[in-house]
Amino acid sequence: MDQLAGSMEALSALQITSEMEGLDAECKTVLYAKEVLAVILQEVVEEYQGYSRRKIMEFIEDDSISKQKEVSNGRTNTQIRGENAEFVQLNEKVSYFDFVFRAKNPRLSNARVTVNLHVDIEPQKSYRPGYPVEKRGIYYLSRRLASQLTLVTNHTDYGILEKCYSIWICRDDIPVGERYSVSFYEMMNTKNMGSCMTVKENYDLMKLVVIRLGQSEFYGQEADEGYHLLRFLNAIMYPHKKEFMDIVSDYIDFSDNQELWQEVHDMFGLGQSILEEGREEGRELGIQALVTDHLEENIPRERSIVKLQRHFGISKEQAEQYYEKYALYTNMAK
Repeated sequence: MDQLAGSMEALSALQITSEMEGLDAECKTVLYAKEVLAVILQEVVEEYQGYSRRKIMEFIEDDSISKQKEVSNGRTNTQIRGENAEFVQLNEKVSYFDFVFRAKNPRLSNARVTVNLHVDIEPQKSYRPGYPVEKRGIYYLSRRLASQLTLVTNHTDYGILEKCYSIWICRDDIPVGERYSVSFYEMMNTKNMGSCMTVKENYDLMKLVVIRLGQSEFYGQEADEGYHLLRFLNAIMYPHKKEFMDIVSDYIDFSDNQELWQEVHDMFGLGQSILEEGREEGRELGIQALVTDHLEENIPRERSIVKLQRHFGISKEQAEQYYEKYALYTNMAK
């Protein structure tokens, strides 16, 4: 199997995920790890077929990674290389991409020119949020494509537009017959009248990938198409106790750090060893994600405080401070 050497950052994120209930907010933290991204991208991005996961990690541009980037008109082009938004479009509700980044497109790049793919990953708790996820995905793709042009004039070069991917990972509320399935949607040249030559790269600019999970146990067979993608995501989106790291370790190898690895196994899912060794940044990402998700779902403040205490091993006073901090941040972003 194409196994990656795991970093401390990835292990820290997996520690947080292993102790959570598997809501999309907690799962977002582990998706920020490049090792995790490489496993997903290898399975769903056609441009990466034939490339190792290690090579795919090299394609990902570190300085382009951005979380909660605005989707709304007038804002999608204001966060470049992780910068904060500076402009607001009047009277329009602000929506956010969950997690966006750029990665090299090896098919179109050469020694002189680098062409990128623009990737948006959207972990979703529900496949049925009250509207078709597919339509929202296409909307996000359109905005992501448009954001590449800051100002359209008579001299705009549309030839610079680069392909966009929107990858939706849906966890719950999947119809029984659609559980553990993956759908791909893209632009195609469906008909030509007369003699003409259409170059695919000129219109192949958007691809939507919808991944449907559905239940905590995955019973797929290794011979099934998409088996490794679905098995890996099942472990992350429905964190298990004992088998969680066993499954993840089939794809990401943490054995180089024998001492830490032993602690992981002794605690059935990473315990608190990483947090005690200074992984505050990873923990803060998890805390922020939990508070933001609970606010979006209108979960009572008291319940959020209890969850913060239980999941992160902090006092009630600390939990309240974190809640107020990220509640204020979320309200300011609206």
